[in-house]
Amino acid sequence: MKFIVSSSVLLKNLQNINGVVATNPIVPILENFLFRIDDGTLTVTASDLQTTMTTEIPVDASENGAIAIPAKLLLDTLRSLPEQPVTVNIDTETFGTEILTDNGRYKLSGENPIDFPKLPTVNKSMSVEMSSDILLGAINNTVFATSTDDLRPAMTGVYLQLSPENATFVATDGHRLIRYRRTDLGASSSSSIIIPRKALQLLKASLPDNVPVTAEFSQANASFTFGPTQLICRLIDERFPDYENAIPTNNPNVMTIGRTDLLNSLKRIMIYANRTTHQIRLSLKANSLTISAEDLDYSNEANEKLLCDYDGEPMEIGFNAKLMSEVLSNLSAKMVSLELSAPNRAGLLIPADKEENEDILMLVMPVMLNTYA
Repeated sequence: MKFIVSSSVLLKNLQNINGVVATNPIVPILENFLFRIDDGTLTVTASDLQTTMTTEIPVDASENGAIAIPAKLLLDTLRSLPEQPVTVNIDTETFGTEILTDNGRYKLSGENPIDFPKLPTVNKSMSVEMSSDILLGAINNTVFATSTDDLRPAMTGVYLQLSPENATFVATDGHRLIRYRRTDLGASSSSSIIIPRKALQLLKASLPDNVPVTAEFSQANASFTFGPTQLICRLIDERFPDYENAIPTNNPNVMTIGRTDLLNSLKRIMIYANRTTHQIRLSLKANSLTISAEDLDYSNEANEKLLCDYDGEPMEIGFNAKLMSEVLSNLSAKMVSLELSAPNRAGLLIPADKEENEDILMLVMPVMLNTYA
């Protein structure tokens, strides 16, 4: 079997799906890309059993066939090559692979493609068409807040609620909760699924701007197709927390401030906070916000005073600065509002300016102010 392809085109497509390949996979064959040629089209597959990505590349091929090729060795070779046509010769009996360039010859050992896992099928019960920009916006606003605690698997993914009226994306790690809603995206019927964090991070890395995306869902799997690339992932089969009851509805104390001003101040003050808790104190009164922190172990302390628009009772409330700054970093709004009810109740960060068809709500849990330890 033999085919000719542009080195840069092959490299770009392989890099788009390489994130699936695990460093130490359970099954050794998963360290490879599966190459399959069918009528002049090269389909490359990468998998970790939970998530599978494929991409299609037109090539000049002499015959059909398949082989599994070591992913890291192939990528390292292609990264070091200048743009040029490369010829790949494959012995389908021994699976020996030879890469020929203008000035070199590289020989590596492939593996039997029959050992590679079959591509999962999505018996779609629902299909949604959307722009990649909408999907990227939803991922950027939620995936950072997913949990890394495998003991709470439902929280390690993003909860997607689809209805004819809107699509709601929710993520929480127990300390913060993000609800991102699009009124310009919906489905023919109501449904809810949990999409794993890794699959969304792969989409974030590989989705191009402003291209159509077809999302298909079944009870067990989800599929996202864009251009020549497809991602299929196994859904998380768990019950997501009842997030609506966690969102406080009566928040009479409202502070409005520039997002960048607040974020930069948090980053500076956080340097002086306890290195374990990252605790900072917000002191609010009319048109004034004071941010302070101290680390009793090292006798470090700092405070800054910022101008803001505050409507409410004077209040002091504590937050984890690291979590709060990460929330602010993932917003694009120029102005944000912090809505509060009491020092022991969650605060709501809401963009004061946002797109017409989106609704963003970010809940941040407070920390006790009686100690900085």
